[in-house]
Amino acid sequence: MSRPLDVMLLLALPASGKSEVRRYLASLTPEQCKNEMHLGPTVQLDDYPYVHLMRRVSEELRKRGHDGVFFDSDDLPMKESRDWGTLIQLLNEDFEDLVQKRRVAPASASEWLLDRFDAARVKVGAKPELGALPATIRTELIRAISAEASDLVREKNSGVPESLEGRTIVIEAARGGPDGATPPLPAPLGYQYSLAQFSPEILRRASILYVWVTPEESRRKNIERTDPKDPGSILNHGVPMAVMLGDYGCDDMSYLIETSGKPDTVTIRAHGETFHIPVARFDNRHDLTTFVRSAPGKWKADQVRALHEGLAGATAKLAESMANAG
Repeated sequence: MSRPLDVMLLLALPASGKSEVRRYLASLTPEQCKNEMHLGPTVQLDDYPYVHLMRRVSEELRKRGHDGVFFDSDDLPMKESRDWGTLIQLLNEDFEDLVQKRRVAPASASEWLLDRFDAARVKVGAKPELGALPATIRTELIRAISAEASDLVREKNSGVPESLEGRTIVIEAARGGPDGATPPLPAPLGYQYSLAQFSPEILRRASILYVWVTPEESRRKNIERTDPKDPGSILNHGVPMAVMLGDYGCDDMSYLIETSGKPDTVTIRAHGETFHIPVARFDNRHDLTTFVRSAPGKWKADQVRALHEGLAGATAKLAESMANAG
């Protein structure tokens, strides 16, 4: 029996089924996860909560007549494309907190979050603007996002286990480029850029499970899942159509696999090293995951079987690649 996968990057276009995959895996017994999916008990990291808080920061700043910093509108893409890297730097910090079993206790969750945004921006060469806000506006912003920032701290701390021994850390993210673009996508767009922003500690331990859908299917499912009353939800949030076309109209995963130079890997050059990250595609082009959004009692046996077999085949391929690499 191979060791459980250590760090699994769960990547795909929005609404492709990543969150449904996580929910399905959470429904399995520890024995099923270990023996059939090559996974230990999972620890989850996701950059979407930070995207949501970036949008909330921008909303509150615009209400006060200030530049939104991250977004000019709730319906438009990021103002600063290097913020794709900002998000990865935040995930790096969360990963380090997991490894160190560190649970944060800031005096102000809002100030802590704003400072983290600025520090992460500096790491990718973007301007740290939140620390330079006028004092009155910053004070009002801190108050306005206090509840959501506190929720983020609680969620972050609750996900830190006493030990990572035998566990699988799942890191979820979506990246892409404009509709009609041809890879290689220019930095800071796409997976090639964002993967290189991950810390060496993550890249040395990582494998990639890519949930494969077409951009058209991603857009269809995004509309289908959207609940405007639950914008911060991992499962129900909607991505504006301008963002779907501008940021996620295509992605570069197939290109990275095809040009890797080493079969079944993505090659990333970063931190003075070359990383050949094992990759497997879970083919969800014919929807295998949407049923997971309903209550488990409504899941049909044939749906469960198709999803289970698809995931098991993909994770078995990753486990084999990691064993051979080790």
